[in-house]
Amino acid sequence: MGCFFSRRRKPAQGGQQQQQAAAGGAGQDAAAGEGKAPLYSWDQRAKYVKTFTFFFFFFLIQIDPKDYTFSGLKDETVGRLPGKVAGQQFVIQDCENCSIYIFDHSATITIDDCVNCQIFLGPIKGSVFFRDCKDCKCVVACQQFRSRDCRKLEVFLCCATQPIIESSTGMKFGCFQYYYPELALQFKDAGLSIFNNTWSNIHDFTPVSGENNWGLLPEDAVVQDYVPLPSSEELKAVRISTDATRSIIPITRGRRQKSSDESCLAVFFAGDYTTANARKLIDEMTGKGFQLVQTKEVSMKAEDAHRVFQQCASEFIPLLEKGPVVALEFNGDGAVEGCRSTINDVFSGTKVFVSESKASASQDVDNFYNFADMQMGM
Repeated sequence: MGCFFSRRRKPAQGGQQQQQAAAGGAGQDAAAGEGKAPLYSWDQRAKYVKTFTFFFFFFLIQIDPKDYTFSGLKDETVGRLPGKVAGQQFVIQDCENCSIYIFDHSATITIDDCVNCQIFLGPIKGSVFFRDCKDCKCVVACQQFRSRDCRKLEVFLCCATQPIIESSTGMKFGCFQYYYPELALQFKDAGLSIFNNTWSNIHDFTPVSGENNWGLLPEDAVVQDYVPLPSSEELKAVRISTDATRSIIPITRGRRQKSSDESCLAVFFAGDYTTANARKLIDEMTGKGFQLVQTKEVSMKAEDAHRVFQQCASEFIPLLEKGPVVALEFNGDGAVEGCRSTINDVFSGTKVFVSESKASASQDVDNFYNFADMQMGM
């Protein structure tokens, strides 16, 4: 795999003077320490490690950094087609009024100093970093989402871990919804599950008392109104759909207020058709007017089953050895009865855990998702 990093960050205002003061000796260092810029979590890696990695990997596999960089562009539509990034790192920097599309999976992506851009980023195995960006609209799928010193970013997000914003304001988030034929395999190549999406569970690392630095996009927000389909002939070859019903990622309500006090938990166990069965149940339940609140794919052990499934655990423990389970929470009046009848009608030959009653369903949901959050370190 290739590995590289963006250009050196611009020094903060006054940074040059601080460097001069540092050269003056230890006493001057102490005096200048009060004016140092804040140290962020991702700035703490040793510089020599980055430099060594940069040169070693480029020497080893001899890839051209220009193929994995968009820099200094203005009023342009650019992108990479499926298969052109193939798990490498990518850098986007100093772009203005651009439409940028990465229709492939990647290792990590950094976006620095971009203004008024529309950006699509296919599945990212690791982290995506937005730094010093403003007035950008994005569709992003990643393992980790980070922003620093950003303003007015609107993001349709799929993120496997808790998204983090830092020193950022005016941030808006919605659930990822996008489709093109290669996307499902790209999620697999990036090691991302389509059922692990914490898009609305934002952690603000630098909250301000009495203010809210982030919020949710309107529930009826249309992706194409934010990130239009590409206009260039080359990128038009990608067969894109932004129809929510075709989205690779199931559309969830996340932390929006639930419409009912009744929820239902359904859990599918690993098998040849687990994903297809889960998608089928989602289609059936949402078609009947119920809302999909959240989904999760996670491995379980016998002791976990006892805690989550309680008296039914012995029935499901043998199934846990086959692989991770997929859990779905539905909400709406009559959700339990609707889910149980659908599973009996459509999945009669499939072993599925379903909440037995409205009274037990709330505890079922809490038991499973509390376990899942601990399992995934959230």
